[in-house]
Amino acid sequence: MLEGVFKLLGEYGNPVPRYTGQRCLVERMAVGGCDLCAQACPHEAVTIERGVSIDPAKCTGCGLCVQACPTGALEYDVSATLGAIKAHGDEGATLTCSQSGAGGQALPCLGRVTQSAVVAAGGWDTELTLLHGDCPTCSVGRADVPQRLQAVVEAAQLLRRATGRPARVSIRKASGEQLLSPQVSRRGMFGALARSARTVVAQTIPESPLPFIDWSVPEERRPAEWLWRRRALRPTPTPETLVAWSAPRILDGCIDCPVCTNVCPTEAIAREVHPGGAVTLTLDLTSCTGCRACEKSCPPQVIVMEADVPEAAFAVPALLRVGGEAM
Repeated sequence: MLEGVFKLLGEYGNPVPRYTGQRCLVERMAVGGCDLCAQACPHEAVTIERGVSIDPAKCTGCGLCVQACPTGALEYDVSATLGAIKAHGDEGATLTCSQSGAGGQALPCLGRVTQSAVVAAGGWDTELTLLHGDCPTCSVGRADVPQRLQAVVEAAQLLRRATGRPARVSIRKASGEQLLSPQVSRRGMFGALARSARTVVAQTIPESPLPFIDWSVPEERRPAEWLWRRRALRPTPTPETLVAWSAPRILDGCIDCPVCTNVCPTEAIAREVHPGGAVTLTLDLTSCTGCRACEKSCPPQVIVMEADVPEAAFAVPALLRVGGEAM
């Protein structure tokens, strides 16, 4: 019986996020590295040495490390949350945390909510309500989840500014309401019973563990979080409209070294050496996460980050540098 419980729980929610080492700034040996995931974890489940490892015995699946990761090295299946939002359409969608007691479409913790969910809700014109429990006493997340969630919403709204249509989002503590849970199968009902165990995190939004990434496929190097931020930016801004998407620019003084390409966690910057020694650097903006690794690691410190880029810049890879000239 227990074997069936754990098999079902494996299908309905994997508490440990997927880790992709090629995207990690520690493994990329970016200057300064990164420890945001370890800082965000409320249970000391994250260890950083030559890369990131997560102790499954300590991980509650709160998602705060994923929310904090600037490169998509840690991630959950965003399609599960996006699907729960989209299913409600014009009615408005409500996401609750497992400890709120409100039922409905629940996540282990609202730390699982990332910018893509807010951007998508705005793109679908779906009003989104986020209900959390008593965070200071929660054993899943941490006390400052509402503040972290507010920062996510503000960043997403900044991105949506280019569309002229902000997302309709509210964050509040659950106050006794009982939302209808989605219809589930018999197996899902059994899963709900299994979740009563103290060590199991409640989750009614079905989710499958993510497969490992095939890094030889360029499309798989792009984190789904950033793909959905871009894909859900609707209505589509006009070509000249500035979009709040951080991107590098190279100033005079570049020494044509390969550091920026080596540290880029999604290989958004491509370096090509041509016959005769000319060097070109190009940027695939749709793959850039704005992590600033290139800026911090640049030996002559000639890379700066632009806060906004025109919509037209997403159409084709941008030429950052040709030979000895900055673009």
